[in-house]
Amino acid sequence: MKKIFSITIIAAITIFTACTKGSKVDRTHAPAAGPAPKIQIGQYQTFQLDNGLKVIVVENHKLPRVSYSINLDIDPVLEGAKSGYVSMAGDLMSAGTKTKSKAQIDEAVDFMGASLNTSATGVFGNCLKKHSSDFLALMSDAVLNPSFPQEELDKNVKSMQSALSNEKTDPDAMSTNIGSVMNYGRNHPYGEVPTEASVVNITRNDLIIYYNTYFQPQVAYLVIVGDITLDEAKAQSQQYFSGWKKGNVSEKKYTSPKAPEGNRVAFVPFTGAVQSVIDITYPLDLQPGTPDAIVAGVLNNVLGGNGFQTRLMQNLREDKAYTYGAYSAIAPDEVIGNFSAGASVRNEVTDSAITQIFVEMQRLVDEPVADSTLIAVKSIMTGSFARSLERPQTIANFALNIEKYHLPKDYYETYLQKLNAVTAADIQAMAKRVIKPQNANITVVGNREIAPKLAQFAKSGKVEFFNADGTEFVDIKPAPAGVTAQTVIDKYIAAMGGREAFAKVKSFEENGKMSMGPMSADVNIKVKDAKFKMAVSMSGMELMKQVSDGKKGSMAQMGQTEPMEAADIRDTQMQLDLLAELNYAKYGVTTTLKGIDKLNNEDVYVVERKSDDGSIATDYYSVATGLKMKSQRMDGEGAEATLAETIYLEYATVNGMKYVSKMSEAAGPQQVEFTFSEMKINPKIDDKEFTVASPKMPEETQHDRNVGPQD
Repeated sequence: MKKIFSITIIAAITIFTACTKGSKVDRTHAPAAGPAPKIQIGQYQTFQLDNGLKVIVVENHKLPRVSYSINLDIDPVLEGAKSGYVSMAGDLMSAGTKTKSKAQIDEAVDFMGASLNTSATGVFGNCLKKHSSDFLALMSDAVLNPSFPQEELDKNVKSMQSALSNEKTDPDAMSTNIGSVMNYGRNHPYGEVPTEASVVNITRNDLIIYYNTYFQPQVAYLVIVGDITLDEAKAQSQQYFSGWKKGNVSEKKYTSPKAPEGNRVAFVPFTGAVQSVIDITYPLDLQPGTPDAIVAGVLNNVLGGNGFQTRLMQNLREDKAYTYGAYSAIAPDEVIGNFSAGASVRNEVTDSAITQIFVEMQRLVDEPVADSTLIAVKSIMTGSFARSLERPQTIANFALNIEKYHLPKDYYETYLQKLNAVTAADIQAMAKRVIKPQNANITVVGNREIAPKLAQFAKSGKVEFFNADGTEFVDIKPAPAGVTAQTVIDKYIAAMGGREAFAKVKSFEENGKMSMGPMSADVNIKVKDAKFKMAVSMSGMELMKQVSDGKKGSMAQMGQTEPMEAADIRDTQMQLDLLAELNYAKYGVTTTLKGIDKLNNEDVYVVERKSDDGSIATDYYSVATGLKMKSQRMDGEGAEATLAETIYLEYATVNGMKYVSKMSEAAGPQQVEFTFSEMKINPKIDDKEFTVASPKMPEETQHDRNVGPQD
């Protein structure tokens, strides 16, 4: 099943090119910066309904489309033991109203060729102008009359639990979680991390209370953009939103988080990781829309904001070859902003990469930025700003920011003048204020073996360990005397039915379903001695097939058939083996007992298995029952390496032997669930079932190769 998963990383790179004209160009000096161009920002208009709803209108008649968005201006909410309910409330606003089911809403949106999305802080949608009345009737119904159906809540709880489970195999998600906890603390809304346990606590009443408390017109903006006039916008707003009743929305204030007094190192162990995810981060008092925010933006684009020219990219990628990319962010926020800088690097250079990030941070504090660097960064930011003006939605966002943050009306019209006025002295002064190489939270997600090298960066001289969700990490305990990897495996074999029972199995066939989100496919597995065939089909059409006669094998999918390598054949044989633990010697596997850990509040034995090719996997066996609960392994290499996790959800019994009847496979953001409803032991299987197919290219590829290049 290893071949089912693949992670593709696509990098989008924007290259800024400066062109000059003239008969003579002095190339010995960088050209002097010209005056900032005058920007003509599209106009917007505003009005307010009697219930306090503020409306912003941006006319653009190029296309017969209109977009509508409701944006709430509210303080963040501390969710406590039910962390996750706020986002759940937003998601379910479009899952049913007092008059329409989710299916009816989805059908109506599809019929209009429109889109409708809801969140905890607003609603967004767009449609063709001719459908605007019908669309607004639907959108306003979702805003004014959500019903939060219990059956939809139950589905979303399971979906959120699945997503949170996937985060345990996603080092970037782990890094985000631990950074939030370290920066803000668990008693601040920005420091809360939803868990599988907190999501289970969410009730329908929680969603209703959140909606009734915060979805109020007097704290909302309705932004309308597109093929519409001011008079039409006024009529539509009045018709569909004047009935929105206002209430009281209390303001919430929280203690402002501070950067640590000295550097702290927070480490999340990630078994089998070949890379470390590094993030140097801390909270920052930086308000959006201020002159400081513009200077901070220039500073960030010098350090690691975007492009290959940044100092972090030049140092960690181009010079040291530690990583594919190194980045930074200085994020203003009306509650509390933050700074972050980091990269994903090879295990062995984790400490060196942290050192170099600090070098570049300190350099900005100690040295003024060169004029040539400043000119280049301003040029990139100017071009990016100018390109953003091509989208009507940008004008709407500008208008919303002006109204929401009480900015000067000409803030964006004069943005380039303010940007052009930033000097090297301004940047160094800003660096002294916001760059804190001695007051940072250093978070690292990676293989535990690198942790001791990181203690040097902590003021305390100690590395603090955490779980993926930011809770305190509890180290595995040593196993009792006499318990070894072999005794754990022996107990598992006995729990599954015993050696004698499995020794009688010469062939078997499994039938079941493979589900990925809303999609489902049929799975058929046939195994006879060392031969195997696994086929995946949907509506009678074969999507994928792996076949081996025990010596050679083939993999067919998307009209293409390729031979399987010997290592892949053996790997698949092992994965399809009903009791691979009986045959570890045949598969070149050795095992080591690491100790006792906790999994879902249950004690589990942790057994590491190493293949003769050097790959490592980890299995978790219940101390109480002996059954296997989870397996982990790394798939891929280098930057594409991903932790693959198998969770054994249910076992069934046939002929006195247990087999896995339900399991979940996750690799990065992808998750597939297998449910096997039928298991046949020792059926008669014709050897023709294991005929290995000859290599085959897709028809279009064959044609291209046959005819050769054309003029």
